[in-house]
Amino acid sequence: MKKFDNKWIRAVIPALLIHCSIGTVYCWSLFKGDIASYIGRSVGEVEWAFSIAIFVLGMSAAFGGKLVEKDIHKSSMLAAIFFIAGMAGTGFFIYQKSLIGIYLSYGVVMGIGLGIGYLTPVKTLMLWFKEQKGLATGLAVAGFGLAKVIASPLMEKLLGERNNEGLLVNPANIYTMFYILAGIYLVMMAIGHLTLKKPAGYEEESVQAQSFSYRKVLTNKTFIGIWLMFYINITCGLALISQEKGILAFIGFGAIGLVSSLTAIFNAGGRIVFSSWGDRLKDRNSIYKIIFSSSIAAILLTIVFDGINNSMAILIITMLCIVNAGYGGGFSSLPPLLSDRFSLDHISTVHGLALSAWAFAGLSGNQLSAFVLEKTQSYDMVLYVIMALFTMATLISIFVVKPEKVYLESEEVNSKEEMAIN
Repeated sequence: MKKFDNKWIRAVIPALLIHCSIGTVYCWSLFKGDIASYIGRSVGEVEWAFSIAIFVLGMSAAFGGKLVEKDIHKSSMLAAIFFIAGMAGTGFFIYQKSLIGIYLSYGVVMGIGLGIGYLTPVKTLMLWFKEQKGLATGLAVAGFGLAKVIASPLMEKLLGERNNEGLLVNPANIYTMFYILAGIYLVMMAIGHLTLKKPAGYEEESVQAQSFSYRKVLTNKTFIGIWLMFYINITCGLALISQEKGILAFIGFGAIGLVSSLTAIFNAGGRIVFSSWGDRLKDRNSIYKIIFSSSIAAILLTIVFDGINNSMAILIITMLCIVNAGYGGGFSSLPPLLSDRFSLDHISTVHGLALSAWAFAGLSGNQLSAFVLEKTQSYDMVLYVIMALFTMATLISIFVVKPEKVYLESEEVNSKEEMAIN
């Protein structure tokens, strides 16, 4: 059935099915309070489940890159098993009122599925879209960003009505929701697993992938620079996004839900626009300079107009949209940039290692803005800190991430190749 072997059916649709499933991890804020209420714990205690999930996502991607490199069908199947088991397990442990069980199911088990699932379609997309790698990864990663917009109405429907205090009329809906979602995402990820396929003639594991040197990557100045840029962009994005609701409430803006949907659309749109824009640039690293400088400009403009206190609502919302777009664009622009620097042969492994930055940023982003607010009681100070970090990222992009291609084969393989040539 060669007519079905095309880039849309074998790469884009499977990637969207997988990423639209696992991207629902960002719907956490919709039901964390309901979980806390049902199991009789504080929201702060329950919140750790999400932090663990993001940390495990990054670390499982870091350690699972070699598996994805070897066999995308095995990795897509494992991603589905871990993600669905974690989703269903979360429902079970909510019913059991076990906080540790929620940490293990939502945080660890589902986190493993998130990391492997996030990584799995990326190389396949870039193999099918060799001339438009940025567009390809942007389409897939946009699914991760859009998942919240798509899933939120469904989750609200499954949770049901609330009383005047904002509590669920039927508290049992919180765990039954996870069972229903597990069934829906099982179907979606199974279809993604069955249809995902690399182009005909591509060998699953090349000699270059077998001879990959972790030491050369982790000690390489360019990789370290990219890792730091990526880490700072996520930290800044999470620091601002986590305060989005508070900022809007502080300025007295009522339509918070509308703005939340708008920023989510910019987040998803930035994933496509920035990465596909990078396809047209001589050096793909330039897209990060654009992302950082646009975020700095938006924050600076807000500060110039006397900060959060006196700036117009439209200006603050514009700033939130621009930073969200750059946050999303940073994710989708990462695989093509790594491919340009370290070759497509190694991309799953190198991308996985770079995603470890997401793990640490997931622990530091929200806490950074919360710490600054606690110490200063000022949203303006949060903006100053974020702008300073974006400035650091810009300097790293300019002075550390050079355009040279990096060769990662081990010394043993290189010496054998030189002997063969001689």
